[in-house]
Amino acid sequence: MTEFTESEERLALRREVARLASKYGREWFTEKARSGEKTTELWLEIGRHGYLGINIPEEYGGGGGGIGDIAAVCEELAAQGCPLLLMVVSPAICGTIISRYGTAEQKQRWLPGICDGTATMAFAITEPDAGTNTHNISTTARRDGDGWVLNGRKIFISGVDEAENVLVVARTEDTRTGKVKPVLFVVPTDADGFEYRRIPMEIVSPELQFQVFIDDVRLPADTLVGDEDGGLVQLFAGLNPERIMAASFSTGLARYALDRATTYAKERVVFQGPIGAHQAVAHPLAQSKIEVELARLMTQKAAALYDAGDDTGAGEAANMAKYAAAEAACDAADRAVQAHGGNGITQEYGMAGLLVATRAGRIAPVSREMILNYVAMHSLGLPRSY
Repeated sequence: MTEFTESEERLALRREVARLASKYGREWFTEKARSGEKTTELWLEIGRHGYLGINIPEEYGGGGGGIGDIAAVCEELAAQGCPLLLMVVSPAICGTIISRYGTAEQKQRWLPGICDGTATMAFAITEPDAGTNTHNISTTARRDGDGWVLNGRKIFISGVDEAENVLVVARTEDTRTGKVKPVLFVVPTDADGFEYRRIPMEIVSPELQFQVFIDDVRLPADTLVGDEDGGLVQLFAGLNPERIMAASFSTGLARYALDRATTYAKERVVFQGPIGAHQAVAHPLAQSKIEVELARLMTQKAAALYDAGDDTGAGEAANMAKYAAAEAACDAADRAVQAHGGNGITQEYGMAGLLVATRAGRIAPVSREMILNYVAMHSLGLPRSY
C-alpha cells in the first residue's frame, strides 16, 4: 500500500451527505437554534436516505456498515455547518450497544426507529457527583419481582426532549465482592418517576442539555440490554464509538471554520491585496489544515480498528483521535475568528459561536485530561495517577 485513501463507497457517501446538508447550511441551522426550533427536517431526511442508521444491521432497517460510515456522515454534516449532536448518541452509542447486546426482540423494537429517525434514543451516563468517573456512578438498579426499580440523577444529557427512550447506565453490586457492575436499561421518557429539567447553556445548538431525575422508575425485565453481569465490556461497546463520533463532530466543525476563513481571506482586500496573501493570516490557517488532516487520519484509524473487532486498539486510537480533533477544532475556530477581524465576532458571519461549540469538545464526552491520563497509563505504561 503506497497511499492512504478511504474506499470509493465511503468517499461517495461523504459527497452525498455533503450535498444533502448543503441544502440547509449554517444559517438555517443557527436560525433554528436561536429560535428554539429543532432540526427535525434535516434529521428525518438523513433517515430517509439511509444515512442515519448506516452502521446498523440491514435486517433492522440499517445500512449494514460500520462506525467509520456513521462517523463520515457526522463529519460531513458538521462540515456543512449542521453538526447534529444526537448522531453521536442515538445511532452510534445506543444503536451500537443494542445491535451488539440486545435480544432479537429488543433490536426489532428499537433499531428501526433509530434508523429512520422517528424514534430517537438518548444516552444517560454522566452524573452530578461522579463526573468522568464512570466507576463511581450512583444510579442504582435493584430487582423487584420480575422487573427492576431505578433511582438516581443524571446531568448533561443531550436531547431528552426529542427522545422517546433513554439508554440509562445504572449500577448493581456483586454480592460476593461488593464491586460495582454497570447495567444498561432502555427507559421511556414518559415513564412514571422519570423527569428532566433543561440546563441553560451558552452554546448555540438546537439540541438541548438536561438534568434527569429518576425516582423509583419501574421497568420490566425486557428493558435490560445485555447481560446483567456483562460489566464494562458492554458499556465500552458504546463509549469507543462515542469518542470516534465526537472526533468526527470536531473535525467537521474545524473544516467548516477553516473553509469560511480561507474564503474570507481570499476575498477580503486590505493594502492592495487579499489578506490571505500575508503570512500572518495564511500560516495559522495552513497550520490548522495540517492539524485537521492529522486528526481525521487518527479518527479513521480508530474506526477501522473498531470495525475490525480490535476493541483494545480502538480504545487507544479513539481516545487519541478525540483529543487531536478537539484541539484542532478549537484552534481552527480561534484562527477563523482572528482571520475575520471584527467581522469574526458578529452574528452575520457566524464565527464566534464556533468558539463555544468547538470548546465543548475539550470537555465532553471525556475531558482532555482524562485522555492524557489514559495515554500515560495504557500507552506509555506510566503509574496510574487517579
